Amino acid sequence: MSSTKPYVVKAHPLSDAEFMTDGDRPGRLAAGQDPAKRQQILEGANRIFSQMGFDAASMNDITREAGVSKGTIYVYFDSKEELFMELCNHYREVLFADIYHALESEGDLRDALIEFGTALATVVTSDVVIRAQRVVIGVAERMPSMSRDFYERGPRRGQALMRALIDKHVAAGTLDIEDTELATYQLADLFMSGLFKKRIFGCMATPPSPALIRKTVTSGVDIWLKAYKR
Repeated sequence: MSSTKPYVVKAHPLSDAEFMTDGDRPGRLAAGQDPAKRQQILEGANRIFSQMGFDAASMNDITREAGVSKGTIYVYFDSKEELFMELCNHYREVLFADIYHALESEGDLRDALIEFGTALATVVTSDVVIRAQRVVIGVAERMPSMSRDFYERGPRRGQALMRALIDKHVAAGTLDIEDTELATYQLADLFMSGLFKKRIFGCMATPPSPALIRKTVTSGVDIWLKAYKR
């Protein structure tokens, strides 16, 4: 049976860079390689993007918020766009790192889908991910390459892993699905029925409770299995 323990989005420190030396002075960090300084800049950028949005924010705003000089910030990041995508990549890695293990399960399909769906919906409706998605949506028309990169590195990866599990069960005869790509997107939408749109448009000010997420995911999985299970 799947665990009833709620999936929790934890706060993570920004990842450390490799400790490097400079010339003949062991232990000194090379330019742009100080993990504490990089963390300081990213955390300042996160606060500015959250408060002002991507378009209104400037590198000067981020510099002031992070408490670093303009010369220092450009040692680490070439542009506001690069800084934002690095921030997205970091949070994607730490927030999504532990949610895919259920898709590798050899056990009951329903339990695996409920476990994965609960973890996914918890992360996707969290404050940090909702803020990032709003920023990306806001610049999608003007900066389509950035929004495509966000999608390819995030949602598309999860869809591919889900589809691989579904394809395996179709091959085993557990599921009867003609178009597994479509079925995968249907399942992902069912995980967050009535939750994601309310969050992204500000109609639900705080993340949904673990109980509501699990109820929504369980109902969605059961509807999906009713349509496709042999």
